[in-house]
Amino acid sequence: MSNATLRKNQKNQLNNTGINQQKLRAFAGELAKDIHTQDDLADLSASLVKMTIEAALGAEMEHHLGYPKYGQNGNESNASNNARNGYYSKIVKGNHGEVELAIPRDRNANFEPAIIEKGQTRLGAFDNQILSLYAKGMSTRDIVTTFKEMYDADISATLVSNVTQAVITQATEWRNRPLDEIYPIVYLDGIVIKVRQDKQIIKKTMYIALGVNLEGKKECLGLWLSKNESSKFWLGVLNDIANRGVKDILIASVDGLTGFPEAINAVFPQADVQLCIVHMVRNSLKYVGYKEHKNVASDLKQIYQSITEEEALLALDEFEYKWDTQFPSIAKSWRRNWDNVATLFAYPEAIRKAIYTTNAIESLNSMIRKSIKNRKIFNHDNSAFKVVFLAIEAASKKWTMPIRNWSQAMNQFIILHEDRLKDYV
Repeated sequence: MSNATLRKNQKNQLNNTGINQQKLRAFAGELAKDIHTQDDLADLSASLVKMTIEAALGAEMEHHLGYPKYGQNGNESNASNNARNGYYSKIVKGNHGEVELAIPRDRNANFEPAIIEKGQTRLGAFDNQILSLYAKGMSTRDIVTTFKEMYDADISATLVSNVTQAVITQATEWRNRPLDEIYPIVYLDGIVIKVRQDKQIIKKTMYIALGVNLEGKKECLGLWLSKNESSKFWLGVLNDIANRGVKDILIASVDGLTGFPEAINAVFPQADVQLCIVHMVRNSLKYVGYKEHKNVASDLKQIYQSITEEEALLALDEFEYKWDTQFPSIAKSWRRNWDNVATLFAYPEAIRKAIYTTNAIESLNSMIRKSIKNRKIFNHDNSAFKVVFLAIEAASKKWTMPIRNWSQAMNQFIILHEDRLKDYV
């Protein structure tokens, strides 16, 4: 039986025993009588952590030796004649500050506890707390100060850097992981950040690909950082996705990023490209005055809410006739991008709702922006990757359900793209 299994069995036994639960409640009631201040509570918490870990270490030693404390260590159960050999003191840091533990030793010096490994100086939750604060945009210096104020624990900036540096390994593995062979929808967008490079502060864009898999669940496919956006750059992004196993994309929903339609069709020639309508409208209204804003927005709605492409083109003609004198650039923009706007009208209502806007990726971007808003400038590319990756990890924990109306949309996809989906559904 492994140490992990041993601890799991002990926990299950505790949870399933009513008497133990009653004893725990009674014990907690007795302890509560001595709690009068926040400091009393903190001291109690640290003491409970100490007692719990030391009890678990004792159970691990018992399992290691094969006999209980004060029991007999006969030759049959302990052929090596190993035995307990006292304790050594070790200080570990945790959310309750510093805790001094008594770590048991064995005579043969081959006992390796699992709950507190050799060389470990922090509890697991402690590292998670550091990463959580880092993901929220706090700097290394801020985290050091926060732990001193909240837990009275002295940690160094080097310790925080070492904990967060491990994220780069995770992020690298994540960015190179295999992907599904087909995604019905892929949204693509970017967030501008500032990074120090060659003694200068330059603007770069962190590009994010968010896929919707066959189950209708969101999945971030990758991150790419670039100073300049171009068809060549987007070709590299799409080739990276293809090299990791993606064979087909049904619809790519984007916000008008330069060079993307050409790049995606070069790698996935059957993919339809849909420009985000919300971005189109937003860009159209950018230079419209307050008085005309409502009327222009209403007339644009007649275009993108049309039932057919013919009806939409007629609405565009009417819009152009009415507003071209005041705002000539609006109709020109819609006509220039029409090939990638009209994709919308090739699909039924259920699918239109899914590709109508890039809101799915914009909600992710919102979480990322919250994480980076306190970071005015990143010291290097890896620092940006760490923060954004942690924000995505936090967001992905909520992606447990399919997007809205997915079952209806998927039924339509199967009918429209039967030949492309037949091997997958």
